[in-house]
Amino acid sequence: MAPGKTVIAALRRHAAPHVPIWLMRQAGRYLPEYREVRTRVKTFLELCFTPELAVEVTLQPIRRFPLDAAIIFSDILVVPHALGQRVSFEEGQGPVLAPIRSGGEVRQLSLARLTETLAPVSTAIAAVRRELPPTVALFGFAGAPWTVASYMVEGGGGSDFALAKGWAYREPESFMALIDLLVDATSSYLLQQVEAGAEVLQIFDSWAGVLSSAALERWALQPTAEIVRRVKAKHPDVPVVVFPRGIGASYARYARECGCDGLSLDTTVAPSWAVGLQSHVALQGNLDPLALVAGGDAMQEEAAGILERLSSGPFVFNLGHGILPQTPPEHVAALCELVHGWKR
Repeated sequence: MAPGKTVIAALRRHAAPHVPIWLMRQAGRYLPEYREVRTRVKTFLELCFTPELAVEVTLQPIRRFPLDAAIIFSDILVVPHALGQRVSFEEGQGPVLAPIRSGGEVRQLSLARLTETLAPVSTAIAAVRRELPPTVALFGFAGAPWTVASYMVEGGGGSDFALAKGWAYREPESFMALIDLLVDATSSYLLQQVEAGAEVLQIFDSWAGVLSSAALERWALQPTAEIVRRVKAKHPDVPVVVFPRGIGASYARYARECGCDGLSLDTTVAPSWAVGLQSHVALQGNLDPLALVAGGDAMQEEAAGILERLSSGPFVFNLGHGILPQTPPEHVAALCELVHGWKR
């Protein structure tokens, strides 16, 4: 680790000169320069797999704001695409996938071309590392098996997950074959990102909160812990952050059992409760993205409440979910100023 990378220091539970900050989806539609780049390609996946454009989009928020980390521009659904599932992104509709709904369809997927298909992401990571200021860390990322499987089975997002959960309950053995495949693919992909130059990893489990306690253990926590174990076996010094959105008190289980260095908190988690987790892991979060949209006193008060509770322990300031497209960029600048000026 180069001196001064405050995000890495915080995740390693070391002292840092200021509270570090980065924002989920910080490279994206709220920036006019991102929207301009998006017009140069026909599809969203083309943007993800064109290294020079992915590099440009990754660096855009770093040029504008004093953020302490960049996150490589990509998407969690590049993994099912690389496994052979048909994936597209429809304007105004989000991701659309040819659904996988049986053990036989799982067996048609393959790891054979995973590394080759995802090589453009590695190329972009290596290029971003060369361009980043020496104090800014670079995140690689992937989706957790349960969340990625949900998209693969449902054929998209935003559903009640009846198809994915129904398959898991009725035929747990064949559903586990899909989860196991995603553990293999995700572990390989994250290691590929580290070898290209990613300094920190984040695993997004956006739909973990729809699972019952027992199902969470089987389909989310255990598979994610296995990915962390595999990454740490080869790169023990690379911090890993896990974001199991919506799981409430089960954050405590992740803190004890997942093996990760950091837990990213969703908006609903009270900092006054979460502070007790800092004896196990570093925390990241958890400003409501709509407070950032609002800006002004509301944003300042919400952010100060989080900082008052969590900044004395290992902590990285972030949002409780991704930044929203309607966010004024000047609000991001004001938030960075507040966080960096905060006295522990």
